[in-house]
Amino acid sequence: MSGTVLVLGAGMVGVSVALHLRRKGFDVLLVDRRPPGEGASFGNGGLIQREAVAPHPFPRALSELRRIAGNRQVDVSYHPLALPGYAAPLLRYWWHSEPERYRRTVAAYERLIATCLDEHRALAGPAGAMPLLRPVGWMRLYRRPEALEAAIAEAEALHQAYGVNYAALDGRALAAAEPHLLAARAGAVHWTDPVSVSDPHALTLAYAALFTAEGGRFLLGDATSLRRHGAGWQVMAADGPAEAAQVVVALGAAALNVTRPLGYAPPLFGKRGYHRHFALQGNAVLHRPVMDVESRFLLAPMRAGIRLTTGAEFARPDAPPTPVQLARAEPVARSLLPLAEPVEATPWVGVRPCMPDMLPVIGRLPGQAGAWCAFGHGHQGLTLGPTTGRLLAEMMRGEQPFVDPLPYGPERFARARAATA
Repeated sequence: MSGTVLVLGAGMVGVSVALHLRRKGFDVLLVDRRPPGEGASFGNGGLIQREAVAPHPFPRALSELRRIAGNRQVDVSYHPLALPGYAAPLLRYWWHSEPERYRRTVAAYERLIATCLDEHRALAGPAGAMPLLRPVGWMRLYRRPEALEAAIAEAEALHQAYGVNYAALDGRALAAAEPHLLAARAGAVHWTDPVSVSDPHALTLAYAALFTAEGGRFLLGDATSLRRHGAGWQVMAADGPAEAAQVVVALGAAALNVTRPLGYAPPLFGKRGYHRHFALQGNAVLHRPVMDVESRFLLAPMRAGIRLTTGAEFARPDAPPTPVQLARAEPVARSLLPLAEPVEATPWVGVRPCMPDMLPVIGRLPGQAGAWCAFGHGHQGLTLGPTTGRLLAEMMRGEQPFVDPLPYGPERFARARAATA
């Protein structure tokens, strides 16, 4: 049983971990209560974001904090009664966003992002999923010339520092690139490296199918039933107990349900997100994802239609969906693009697993032999799934990791807790 692994969680991260472990020769059981890709991996902007070298820090300007506090925005919404539960992680998020600490975060984050396109292509080719990957990049649209000028300067700084590529478009070039936009804009920053995924769920399913084709097994089961069994681990699957020598917790925002009983409770917090698909009127098309920066929503062309996505909602885990951000965004989106009727009867809602230092948790679970972590990727689980899978598989095989894993190690929170004890 020494070469056996349970991977708990079948989103993009868990599927990628399972596939890489299988390719390293492990006997892998992938376990989830739902089929692959039906959690947070189902709903996102569908971007593999090579340009996303700098995660979004906690806002520090008073004007921005006042804007968010009004609770009328598309990018951020909150349930007032839920805020006490977010106080501690958000305070730590603010602390880690201090400029010098944030600089160190970016340095560590960029090392993961730098390889994301290569890691996806290494899986998408054998999985037969390359047609899902559209190398068209995405655009940030600006209404005001001064905002566009500042964005171009920032893009150039990222290009010089990290090699991400972009094109600056004025209003005329933007209209030529996306001729069915209804409203004029001063211009856009076109991030040219990222890949647009036309069906993120289908991409996760393709990687899962490759995993099973190469000898891995998927089981419906209850991750919260994880317990020690002899020298290894056991969970209850639909057809009985499943056992392995090692376990990987890749459960996204639900990871604490498993790690807390094992004595490890890092400051993971969830941010809910929504999306809804719309048809387009007549022969209108959208060639690539576009974000209207001032309105703060993303429109992305998908197989199912034009996906309208919003930002973050802070709510209690058991709170019913409240898609007010979509309701705020839809009228503005209709003024930008000729949207027709919604495709679904109700919007999709899911939870992003976020860490206050903006870095994922990848490595050994402290204090538990044979247990590993792969969660906390925030808004970049789709982008970083294959990268995380390769990194963790190399660590578990005892090989030299292709990226230094120290900045993402789970023990960073165990150390912090010990220091304050």
